[in-house]
This record gives sequence, C-alpha cells and structure tokens, in this order.
Amino acid sequence: MRRIRSAALTPKTLTCALAGLALFTSSLASYAADTWPVKEAGAKAAGFSEEGIASLDAAMAKVVADQDVAGMVWLLARNGEVATFESAGLARVDDQAPMTMDSLFRIYSMTKPVTGVALMMLHEQGLWKFDDPVSLHAPELAGLKIMTSFDDNGNMELVSPSREPTMRELLNHSAGYGYGLSGNDPVNAKFRDTGVLASTDLDDLIAKVADIPLLFEPGERWSYSISVDIQGYIVQRLSGQRFGDFLEQEIFKPLAMNDTRFFVKAEDVGRFAEVHNWDSERNRLVQRPHRTDRPSYLDSARLESGGGGLVSSTHDYARFLQLLVNEGELDGTRLLTPESIRIMRTNSLRDGLNLRGSLTSQGQAGQGFGVDFAVIIDPEKANSPNSPGTYYWGGAAGTWFWVDPVEDMFWLGMIQAQGETRPGAADMRGIAADIIYESLVN
Repeated sequence: MRRIRSAALTPKTLTCALAGLALFTSSLASYAADTWPVKEAGAKAAGFSEEGIASLDAAMAKVVADQDVAGMVWLLARNGEVATFESAGLARVDDQAPMTMDSLFRIYSMTKPVTGVALMMLHEQGLWKFDDPVSLHAPELAGLKIMTSFDDNGNMELVSPSREPTMRELLNHSAGYGYGLSGNDPVNAKFRDTGVLASTDLDDLIAKVADIPLLFEPGERWSYSISVDIQGYIVQRLSGQRFGDFLEQEIFKPLAMNDTRFFVKAEDVGRFAEVHNWDSERNRLVQRPHRTDRPSYLDSARLESGGGGLVSSTHDYARFLQLLVNEGELDGTRLLTPESIRIMRTNSLRDGLNLRGSLTSQGQAGQGFGVDFAVIIDPEKANSPNSPGTYYWGGAAGTWFWVDPVEDMFWLGMIQAQGETRPGAADMRGIAADIIYESLVN
C-alpha cells in the first residue's frame, strides 16, 4: 500500500497559505534567467491538474507560514515543462531578506550526484572501471585495515580485509570508510579528531583518510561515508585538473550553471540564504551563526568537497536534474550517454543489502543505492508514492530532490534548516510527493 498523507489544508489554512504565497513569492516577471527554466509553463502543460498544483503551492507556502522553515524555493517539472516554480518566506530572518527565485543555497550532500556525473564522464573516457580497486586510483588508500573491535579506551583490534574496496563500492557507500558525522566508534571519532572535513584541500583530506581504518569488510554493509570526497580526489587525479576546475569547465559552463561553485562570490552575498533552526525558548526561528572550525563559504580557497561543498541556485540545480531526466543531454549539450545515466540510477548493492542496511539491520526496505543516488526499487516496500526506479538525495540543510524516470519528472525543494524544528512541523517531503502524484493527469 502506498503512503497517503494528508496536507491538512482546511479552507482557513488554505487561505492563510495563499496569502503568504502572495506576500512572499517573487514574480517570475522579475526573475532574470536566459536559460531553462525561465518561467512556468503551468500545470496543464506539464500534465497535472490545476487544482493539484494550486494545492501543492499552498501546502509549501503553509510550511513557510507556519515557521517550519524560514523560506523555500520549489520547482516541479515533467516532460521538460515547468508546472510550478515559486518562492516564499525569508532567506535570512536577521535582516528580513526575502527568499527569491535566485537565492543561493548550501546544497551540502546534493553535491554528491554532481561528483558522480564527473566521475562517470571519466569512466566513459576509459580512465577507470567499476571493479578496479580504489587504491588503483588513490594509491594512498592501499592496505587499509578493518576495525573488528575496540575497548573503552578506543584501542582498536585491526585485521586485513579479504580484498580491497572497489570503485563500485566507493560509489554506493559500501566500501567500509567512515565519515565522522555520527558514530561513537574510534574510526568515526578519528575522522572528527583529525578534522577530515575541515581539510585544507583534497590532498590533505586523502592523507588523513589514509591513516584511518575501515569499518567493515568491503561490500558487506551500507554506511554513509567520505567516499564521495575520495571520488572528487580521483576526478582531480585522473583529469589532471583541480576538482573545482573540472566541474566548472566540464559541467557548470556547458550546462549554464553560472551560480554553482564551492564558494559565494562577493557580489552574490546578498543572495545567500542562511540556515535557521527553531528556538523553543523564543518560540520562533533563529538564524544560525557561521561555523568557525573551517573556512567560510565566502572564502574562495575553501575545501572543494565532492561530498558536500557546493553552493547552487534552484535554477542551476534544476538544469542539472533535467540533464538526468534527459539521460545525459540538455539544450543540445551531451555530457553522458544514456547508458551511463541508467547505470547511475541502478541499484548496485550486493544481493539482500538495502539502503542503510547492515549485518544486523534490514535498513530501508525497497531501497538501494546506485552512483551517488538512493534508488527506490519497490515503492510498496518503501512506502512511497514514487514510481519504481525513482532516485533521490538531499542535503544537510534540508534541500531535497527526486527524479522519476517513468514520468520524466523531477521535484526540487530548496530550504536552509538544521537542528531543532518547530513542534508538530509538517512532513513537507511526504506532503509534496503525495500531492504531486495525486495531481498527475495521464
């Protein structure tokens, strides 16, 4: 049974949400862009009911009006036609700057699919193979041991793996690397203690990772990891270019993604949305301070993190997603073959292993992982309204997307939220998906 989730829009809340949408939405007439998506084609042109898209817009506006998030930009496209592209709320509560269509966002882990496309471009050039050991392309990572146990003092029992991790496992997070975002074990603790994610550059990052054991035998578990930063290093090494330069020259410029890079230019600071969280004492959203343990997003020399470093706009990331929908081509520019895109969106975990699965946990039933995407294999088991084969991911500040290859459709939601949320906050992701699929007109 697919999940049915009510948007809970009564006539009163619908009126309030629409009022909020009217107050905060930036008009497309004032939005300057000369490449798709420039304007909405409308619900009918994209194959949705007018009532459904109105309900979707109202539901997202209500999420903002209720202070679940400070602001949002959202975009839905099907068959290359934009059903809705709207913004609501604030980019920054401190100066009351409105969220606009061209606001800039920390997309964090939505950087990962971009890195995957870069690596697949090099795969098409014959520079690596899926069954290659990772150490063939990152020699610093050869000979890593596996932590099998540890004591209360953090002393680890280490053994050699039965084989080295492969590129396939690097791409689907089953290689065995840690990350440091969570976990009380010595491996993840060392990622934090050595500041892997605060490294000065990719050479520095790889040198640190080379001194940290694996968590498990390659291929046996799924564990979110530093793998995509390693991928960025491999792109750099195989291409002979700085990772950021490769992305700029081979992906961003050809796709006219002019707002996407690893930092915010001085002239664009006013467009940069800040991250917010709910403050239970003040009973409202507050703006979070910038981190001081690593270079600012305003610093052009910050780490070019393939796992989470990019800043982008809704327009730019929509172009990237439409490239995926089109199986590697956009506006006459082809970056990848259809076969490569199909490989990316195909589950590559071992038989019986689900997304977030381990030897002791089933993980997320009906879901697997391809090349830097999660993949919905069985929507019924996944309790999802999406079609089989839908692939998706999100970012640490709440941005999220999914691509449905059956319907030639994608959804993109751009917010900046971390930490505590308002009590009773809406499930905006589930609400959006349910309304979208209920609104399809075949």
